[in-house]
Amino acid sequence: MITAFDDPRIRLARNMLGAVQVLSDRSLPPRLLRLVDTDGRQFFAKQHSERERYVRELHAYRAWGTHLNGHAPRVVGHQDSTCTLLLAAFPGVRADTMAPGSPEEERAHYEAGRVLVKLHHATSVPRTGAVGTELSQRLRHWIARADQAVLISAAEHDRLSHYADVLANTLMDSAVCHLDYQPRNWLIGDSFGLCDFEHMRRDARIRDFARLEFRRWQAAPHLRAAFFAGYGTPLSDTEQRLLESFGAIEAITALVRGQEQDDLALSTHGRTVLARLT
Repeated sequence: MITAFDDPRIRLARNMLGAVQVLSDRSLPPRLLRLVDTDGRQFFAKQHSERERYVRELHAYRAWGTHLNGHAPRVVGHQDSTCTLLLAAFPGVRADTMAPGSPEEERAHYEAGRVLVKLHHATSVPRTGAVGTELSQRLRHWIARADQAVLISAAEHDRLSHYADVLANTLMDSAVCHLDYQPRNWLIGDSFGLCDFEHMRRDARIRDFARLEFRRWQAAPHLRAAFFAGYGTPLSDTEQRLLESFGAIEAITALVRGQEQDDLALSTHGRTVLARLT
């Protein structure tokens, strides 16, 4: 049990809530603590190592949390000097703990689509070219890093560059996107909850489906069907092809980060997606 008073997460919680206890939760990354106050209410304290992500996440809760009213944690407190957030815990269990193939898993994907469309519709800007240009530049940046680390062949470089060209020359809808929209960030209880807003920003709307497409739906198309039943609008053929370009970003970032972090599972995922694309 963590008892050190100099932990900024505990200090913030005590300043806001009074006496708190740290609950053991091995499923959480080290930067997160699960806390409980004297009334039995649970909270999460999160400290960012990168100020940019802290600022982005705090802004996301403040600016866009209203579009997810009833589906997002409430910010209880924050401390800029230590990049620390205190959030009210959203009741429920993580969707990635549900049995594969179960009705509960399918229901979670339906609810995920139903909730995400609220955020997208409230913030949508149709058919803009700026987003595609920015994503193309980002993809080329990751290609260069992969080249430098000798992670891709010449043929793979050319194919990924093709996808960068597609992005640069495509008008696409933009919206505020979660950008890590997958079951580990969904909470299923009496209501559907969404957490981890540190990547949230305006981006291509369809990109919010990329991690589900390339990490979940390939092996379970019934989950894709359930999601879009909740979302209300299926992908058109053009949008499905565009999703392949976002798969290129998914593949190359996984390859580079997997190599940098010595994460075999992430590297394998990147290699698998890249093989499918090439």
